This record gives sequence, structure tokens and C-alpha cells, in this order.
Amino acid sequence: MMNINWYHTLNKPYLNPPDWVFTPVWTILYITIFISFFLFIKDGFNSRKIIPLILFITQIILNLLWTPVFFNLQNIKLGFVILFLLWITLILTAKEFYKISKPAGIILIPYLIWTTFALYLNLGILVLN
Repeated sequence: MMNINWYHTLNKPYLNPPDWVFTPVWTILYITIFISFFLFIKDGFNSRKIIPLILFITQIILNLLWTPVFFNLQNIKLGFVILFLLWITLILTAKEFYKISKPAGIILIPYLIWTTFALYLNLGILVLN
């Protein structure tokens, strides 16, 4: 279970948005991630899609790991490391998806922008606490 009370006690960077922003943003991002994946696989699988698929699965796993590490374990440093690895993997995923389906790669750009912002927030919390 997410420990939101702990989060509220932390010092946060200047651009930290209010809590209500996160749910609609992540809802939209998960929809775009699904659309991107659908566009990527719609023509079936072949050997060119193996590496991009591994990258996609890796970034999804890293995405899902961040919340329990940051909130449940209250491990800001490890959360930052996971988020940084997610960011790198997401860049590579978008690049590889773009090679196969331009729309699939482009649709990941908002997710990449938000992940960059989340990296800033996590680093800010790390530095300020």
C-alpha cells in the first residue's frame, strides 16, 4: 500500500505539481503507451521487433517498480536509479518503435517528457531530503 503520508512530509522541488495532477496524467499516459504498443504489434511479430519488444517490457517493469520502491520502501535513491534506467530504456524504446512504426514512436514522446519531469522531481526530492 502506498504511503502517501510519508510523501507529504518530504521537501519537494519548486515545480512539484499538486497530487490531483498525477492520476489524470498517468491515465492519459497509460492509454498512449497501450496505443503505441498496439501500433507496434499490429502487423505481427518478426525478428526486427525482438529488441524493441524487450526494451518495451523492460521499461514497463521499471515503471511498475518505481512506485513500490519510492512509496512503500521510501527509498528515494533507488527510486531515482529506477527512474533513470526507465528514462534511458524509454528513449531507446521510442527510437526502436519509431524505426518500425513512426506513430508508435511519436506517441511515446509525452511519456518521455513526463518521465523527464518525474526524474527532475525525484532528484529534487533526493537533494532536498
